[in-house]
Parts: sequence; structure tokens; C-alpha cells
Amino acid sequence: MHIVVTGGAGFIGSHFCEQLIARGDRVTCVDDLSSGHIDNIYALLGSPNFAFIEQDVSTGITVTGPIDAVAHLASPASPPDYSRRPLDTLAVGSRGTENALNLAYEHGARFLLTSTSEIYGDPKVHPQREDYWGNVNPIGPRSVYDEAKRYAEAVTFAYRRAKNVNGGVVRIFNTFGPHMRAEDGRVVSSLIVQALAGNALTIYGSGKQTRSFCYVDDIVRALMIMIDCDEPGPVNLGNPEELTIVELAELVCEIVGCSVPMTFHPLPTDDPQRRKPDIGYAQQRLSWTPRVSVRDGLQRTVRWFASRPDDVSAAAARLLHLRT
Repeated sequence: MHIVVTGGAGFIGSHFCEQLIARGDRVTCVDDLSSGHIDNIYALLGSPNFAFIEQDVSTGITVTGPIDAVAHLASPASPPDYSRRPLDTLAVGSRGTENALNLAYEHGARFLLTSTSEIYGDPKVHPQREDYWGNVNPIGPRSVYDEAKRYAEAVTFAYRRAKNVNGGVVRIFNTFGPHMRAEDGRVVSSLIVQALAGNALTIYGSGKQTRSFCYVDDIVRALMIMIDCDEPGPVNLGNPEELTIVELAELVCEIVGCSVPMTFHPLPTDDPQRRKPDIGYAQQRLSWTPRVSVRDGLQRTVRWFASRPDDVSAAAARLLHLRT
């Protein structure tokens, strides 16, 4: 198949491109490199089945030839990124999604939207099932990402109903692994960077708030299933193993082999208190469940970061500056 992947140079997108190429598909990666990085797809650039187009999908998507599927992964995804670029985040979730949907419509292609657990906001239902409508502050600082993804889901289903586009939606919970940016501000990357640098670990709030962390290989495996089927979703994708942030920090220290203190800072506005996916629907409809444990995934991720000491040092210095 010929598959267009927006955001294909990003963290999850680059892994997805790798797996599509590995199974013999032809991939066109569209990315403006605002949060993705060319290094993530460097190994693919020499493949005759891979093409890269540097383009902001919010302004249009220019891909020629027949297309079998469009996977829309483009978006800032970490809180510091979308807080720094609020209008860009709203644009890629709205105009960018519509441009990707129109491309799929014009070619009669399968469309896959990677949505997020953030559409549940600070949930009042636990664990979160796909039929829960969420608890989102529509004007808060996180709303630019939350509402962009909620709109993206709405317009995907509108295209299914009005234009018969074969669209599918997945809601991805906290994901981690190689190709994360050391300075992206996500909790896993920040804790690993600080632990490797021997700095104190930054914890926001009491650290008792929970998240469910899924290794990137498991998420990509689910995306491969979704791109090949007609499932509309939405489908939760995540690891239902729930950890407090303090428990995650302790596990990172154990794996790195360091003993550093934790420093506690005010919790950001609208930061969710609990987050855990109910993945019964994914198990039933996709025959999918995570295979990589959080510990195993963290060990792989720590090794990957440790192999990039310059990136770790620069990110650690920036985190230390922000904290002080």
C-alpha cells in the first residue's frame, strides 16, 4: 500500500513509518519538523519506498499518485510544546485534520486519526472507557490540545457520515520509548534525563496523581492493525498498569542506578489526577493488548537516552534552569 503519514518524523510517527516500510509498504512522510526531527527518519531516507515532504499540514498536503491510507499523527503533543504553540496546535487539529481527511476522501483511502486520552480531561470516571464524554475545561491552558483533538474526532466522524470516508479513531494514552525528545517536557523523558544527569527529580503536585504508560512498540502494533481494517473506533490504546508519578520516579532511579532527591512543585492548571484506559474494546475488536511491561520499556528507553549524552546534558541543564 501507499500510506501517507502526517507527523511521520515525530516520536510515534517515525516508529510507525519504520514498521510500514519493514512490511513492504510505500510511505510518504509529511512533517514540518516543528516537533519532529529528521534524525528519527534518517535510516529511512535511502529507501526507495520512503519519501519525505517538509510541509505544514495546516496549510495543505501535497502528495501525488494513488493513496491507499492516510494516518494523521501531526500535532504538538507535550504540554510545553502545545503551551508554547497554542494557535499552531489548534490549527493542526482543525485545518490539518480536514486537509488529511480531504486527501483520504479524494483517493477513497482509509483514514486513521491518532487522538489522545487528553480528550477525557480530568476524568470523573475511572478507568476511562470510550463511551465516557470527558471532563475538559474548554478555556484552560490545556484546552488548545484537548479541544483540538476533540474537534479532530468530531470532524472525522462527520466525514464518515457525510462523505462515507473510511475513518478510524484511536485514543492514545501516555506513550514512551526511543525517539522521544530529551527536552520535550514529558514526564518520562524529563525524569530519565534528570536521573542520568544525577539531578534532583522534578515532581509536580503531590506526585500521587496517576498515569498509565505504554511502550511505543505496542502502540505502533495497534496502529498497524487499525490502518488495515475498517474499525471506526474510537479505541483506547494504552497500558492499564497504573502508576503514581512518585512510583514512576522511583522506578526510573532504580533502572538508572542513581539515588537523587525529588523536588516538589505546584501542579499545573487542569492537570488530571487519574488516568487509566479501559482497553476491553481494543482487546475485543483488534485482538490487541500491550506486551511490553513498563519496567522493560523503561530499561530500553533509558539505554536509548544514555547513548545520547550530549542531548541528555543539554536537556538536563535546561530543566535545571527552568526549575530555578
